[in-house]
Amino acid sequence: MSDDLHKLVYYSHNRMVADDVALRDAVQQILVTSQKNNRAAGVTGALMFNSGCFAQILEGPMDAIEDTFERIQQDERHGDVSLLAFEPTSHRSFENWSMAFVGASLDDAARFADVARATAFDPSRMDGDRIHAILRELTMAEEHTAA
Repeated sequence: MSDDLHKLVYYSHNRMVADDVALRDAVQQILVTSQKNNRAAGVTGALMFNSGCFAQILEGPMDAIEDTFERIQQDERHGDVSLLAFEPTSHRSFENWSMAFVGASLDDAARFADVARATAFDPSRMDGDRIHAILRELTMAEEHTAA
């Protein structure tokens, strides 16, 4: 285990007010920027989004995770940012993803349906481990489909 490898899990409320097309474009821009910044900082992870909430896992060196999370907290698109977990980890769950995104395809939506029904995609009703497991399962399914 790298002594400095950490995992952070948070959720926030979406403050973007836009129609579906503009919202999709805004989330796409978040992903492009996040992927670029995360690659440069050695951060991996995954993002889950619906019109009401973001849930995200960040993995990497503690300083890089702290810097990234600080930017998220200052981003006006995120409201009520809630930290669910920030802890050392022995390995990366998203090593192939500078920022995976869950929710982009119909397959993602179908796989996510049970979680959404059980929680109305209210991450405040899930703990960090549950969000981590959901994102890990969905990104691995996406990776398998792409292969």
